[in-house]
Amino acid sequence: MTTRLKIASIQANPVVGDIPGNLKKAENHYAKAKADGADIIVFSELFIIGYAPEDLVLRPSAVTDCKTACERLAKATKNGPAIVFSAPWKADGNLYNAALFMRGGEITDIRFKHHLPNYGVFDEARVFTRGPLPQPIDFNGVSIGLPICEDLWQDTVAAHLDRAGAELMISPNGSPWRRTALSERAAAMGDKVITEGLPLVYVNQVGGQDELVFDGSSFSMSATGEIVQSLKSFVDDYDVATWEKIDGVWTCVAAKQEVQLSGYEADWRAMCLGLGDYVNKNGFKQIILGMSGGIDSAMAATIAVDALGPDRVWAVMMPTKYTSGDSLTDAEQCCERLGCRYDSIPIKPAIDAFDEMLAPFFGDLEPSTAEENIQSRSRALTLMALSNKFGPMLVTTGNKSEMAVGYATLYGDMCGGYNPLKDVYKTEVFQLAHWRNANTPEDLLGADAPIPLRIITKPPSAELRDDQKDSDSLPEYDVLDDLLLCLIELELPIEEILLRGHSEADVKRIQNLLYIAEYKRRQAPPGVKIGTKNFGRDRRYPITNRYRDKIPEGEI
Repeated sequence: MTTRLKIASIQANPVVGDIPGNLKKAENHYAKAKADGADIIVFSELFIIGYAPEDLVLRPSAVTDCKTACERLAKATKNGPAIVFSAPWKADGNLYNAALFMRGGEITDIRFKHHLPNYGVFDEARVFTRGPLPQPIDFNGVSIGLPICEDLWQDTVAAHLDRAGAELMISPNGSPWRRTALSERAAAMGDKVITEGLPLVYVNQVGGQDELVFDGSSFSMSATGEIVQSLKSFVDDYDVATWEKIDGVWTCVAAKQEVQLSGYEADWRAMCLGLGDYVNKNGFKQIILGMSGGIDSAMAATIAVDALGPDRVWAVMMPTKYTSGDSLTDAEQCCERLGCRYDSIPIKPAIDAFDEMLAPFFGDLEPSTAEENIQSRSRALTLMALSNKFGPMLVTTGNKSEMAVGYATLYGDMCGGYNPLKDVYKTEVFQLAHWRNANTPEDLLGADAPIPLRIITKPPSAELRDDQKDSDSLPEYDVLDDLLLCLIELELPIEEILLRGHSEADVKRIQNLLYIAEYKRRQAPPGVKIGTKNFGRDRRYPITNRYRDKIPEGEI
């Protein structure tokens, strides 16, 4: 019976569906960990196919290919360390999310995920079968539990493993980033560890996958709930921890402790990783975006340069007669600081052409949002023409506040392939811009203080008519964003929203705008999930919907 184990945590970035590529990554990591003397090597959840695979696992050929790849990887263990690997696995006609234990050249143990998350961004109950409560496996006389991700967010699995004699838990995870991720994981895992007295090795995926970003931030806990190992956030990382059985308890005696990110830096790194992986994993060489001289496009350009480097970012200003001289100067200056390509293409000829085409129909009617939207859609047409001709992916720049109330033009500024600001409220955009000007994170590719101060301090405007400001048609953003927080993230009753000081008129109007803009959001590009409830995967409201919370009568 061994009393010493060296456990390698592999925090790596798989590509969903790239089974040969993910296998090659696993083999390379295996070789390194073997050279470093590991006894057990642990990968994240469903590493062979990537998390989250969604309905891809319903394709029998994909599941068969995963099995073939796992069997090949298992052969490497004939003269080396064991592996904890995770894959979709077919057994008795059912499809499971499985943890595989490989040793001696074969897969010796298989454990199935018991709790299948079916809330928020998760939909595992739709594609997988729930497995039985998992029994521990025996490795050289050590009883090890293999709970998979959600199994440790619920009470039953850890308690069952403890009753079954487990001494240590090793858990592969696919836990997406959100602002509360670190504290929620520490609380949930710590509760199970302390209650059952079972130390934990927690290995999480890193990387962007469509709207989701996985931050890694893998860790290990002692039997008392103390974090004894921590890997970096938002980057590939690796560590071999040494565990010894001391006074009957498995204890981590050597492991690295990295600072794990939270706050503005974590938000920023999530947006960069989400955009960067979306571009790179889908094979784009460059991105293009509209540069308006406003805060949102400046933020999106900065994120893109941080993630991809200045040579892969192309910013295009498309002025009209309403574009201010300050906006022209600010846009060009921001791109100079970023070092990315900047071009200006006036769109007056396109707008004049539409005015002439539509004159018989619009006649002497007063200008309205129809004319404003023609400007936005002319810009989208210009950017898509450049995208189609030269190949860069178009990035959109709308923030969550605008998307919430429909203050965005369908087939106009919403046009594009990805939106890094989609889950960031306008007030947060300003806060993050200030933070980024004061900080240049390690490993990113952008410049110091990239956003000119005037872009941050001037009143926001779409510049689609003379002297236009966002506040002409919306409440001030600090009021609007608190209202949206109440309606979206917190789902507060109207009475509680009014008690926060909001007017009845604002509550009624913004609630209505939120509901009627659902059809626009259904057609919006994907974007990075940052908060607790993003549009799309977390919040799924019907487009056709007459329900409105009633404003209570009388005093609150």
